[in-house]
Amino acid sequence: MKICQWAQHSESERVYHDTEWGVPTFDDQAIFEFICLEGAQAGLNWRLILEKRQAYRDAFYRFDFYQLAAVAEPNIAEIMANHEIVRNRLKVASVFTNAKAAVTLVEQYGSLAKALWQFTDGVPIVNQHQSDADVATATDESRAMSRFLKKRGFKFVGETICYSLMQALGMVNDHVVTCPRYQPCCELADSVKAHTQK
Repeated sequence: MKICQWAQHSESERVYHDTEWGVPTFDDQAIFEFICLEGAQAGLNWRLILEKRQAYRDAFYRFDFYQLAAVAEPNIAEIMANHEIVRNRLKVASVFTNAKAAVTLVEQYGSLAKALWQFTDGVPIVNQHQSDADVATATDESRAMSRFLKKRGFKFVGETICYSLMQALGMVNDHVVTCPRYQPCCELADSVKAHTQK
């Protein structure tokens, strides 16, 4: 069985593909981490971000968005001096902006998970792609999520970034049907559906 083509080029991508991509995620801190990492990826490649992931966790309080939101005046210049992350001022600043927006969103919805998973009615979308070429870069759901997040002050949340976020959070199973991870993610989706129907 062939794994998804995008995950065949590096060990970091393969591990991420085999353990996280497409796995339904409802933990708010993990969700916020992916919001930030997907935003950091804009204009770059995911492998680069994966290789810098630990450095991002170290630089941003392990993506504890309550702690990030409480920083009155983020020292952007100091963080920008860190060669282990993507040194883009707007992207660095967006982590703190997004943290404040995330806290507000939790106050309104009870959790980031509830706020984001509403776009798939709380259950994963399971696709049946025959090849990587069939996988979308944006969908109606990701466009709606993008509008929703932008309206609430989030940065670097365009429709393509939001679709990558949906894939990362397991809101959509985009493993190709020949991938050995396709069926396990289908089973996880079924489990989520069964839980929500209780």
